Amino acid sequence: MDAPERDETRDAILDCLGSFPDRPDPAVETVSVAAADGFERRLLEYAVEPGERIRAYLLVPDDIDGERPGILAIHPHAGEFDVGKSDPAGLSETEPYHYGAELCRRGYVVCCPDLLAFEDRRPSERERAAGTAPAGANYEKFVAMDRLLRGSSLQTKYLSDLVATLDVLAAHDLVASEALGAIGHSLGGQEAAWLSWFDNRIDAAVVSSGVARLAAVQRERITHNFALYVPDLLTVGDTDDVLADVAPSSLLVTHGTDDRIFPPESVRDLADVVSEAYADAGAPKRFETLFFEGGHEFPTEVRESAYDWLDQQLER
Repeated sequence: MDAPERDETRDAILDCLGSFPDRPDPAVETVSVAAADGFERRLLEYAVEPGERIRAYLLVPDDIDGERPGILAIHPHAGEFDVGKSDPAGLSETEPYHYGAELCRRGYVVCCPDLLAFEDRRPSERERAAGTAPAGANYEKFVAMDRLLRGSSLQTKYLSDLVATLDVLAAHDLVASEALGAIGHSLGGQEAAWLSWFDNRIDAAVVSSGVARLAAVQRERITHNFALYVPDLLTVGDTDDVLADVAPSSLLVTHGTDDRIFPPESVRDLADVVSEAYADAGAPKRFETLFFEGGHEFPTEVRESAYDWLDQQLER
């Protein structure tokens, strides 16, 4: 696909995403600060829409002595709506999801936000207990359907909030704004991919078990998180069109050969298309894939390889 065709496809995908919320000045406040193993964990609060403020953990290395690359670490789904930002921030019981904390110990300043419907972005405990608001997957469904009714989508909301979070990270006085990355597993990987497509400030993104051709997902009748479903997307393109347009920014896709959520052969087919796009963009070495024997997971050795790759791309 040549450049004019890619521009047309990008515009068509933007049309599919629909209307984006207004984003005000984030007006960042620090809610609390706590010491952790090798870093400081700061709880931030900031605006993502008029009248809507969210929280994220900012992880700052103990030995920081100047600007460092910044990483947006986006949490997975796993059906665990009570856990969001706490996963990558190292506060959950699931160690393979602690990639934000692990990267901070390697010297990065890392921001870990909640996506809508997770952790602090759910109805209050009182509302959930009283049954006056939907909970868990029902709340995720509610917020997704609400956005469809209003000419938008949950993916659009996620993108808008992540861009606002990237604004917060890039503006921090300890962050080198010209060296920004994103990482995520599963839903987090999906969002790292979309964000790197949408916002060219992302210089390098790690997508762990978060992408496949949607046509293959539908053919196999695999159900997914609600943000995966962007209205009309399959009429104008597919996930490989999104990732191909990330070029020339650096992109690493990791995937298990036995992943039952994102069909592995579809991921290989997608990678062939994306590789060609990177070659056409004059950046063939900036796209890499790492297939490993395993399922829908982010194992230790794969995470370490991903961190080494980020070090190279962001010149750590």
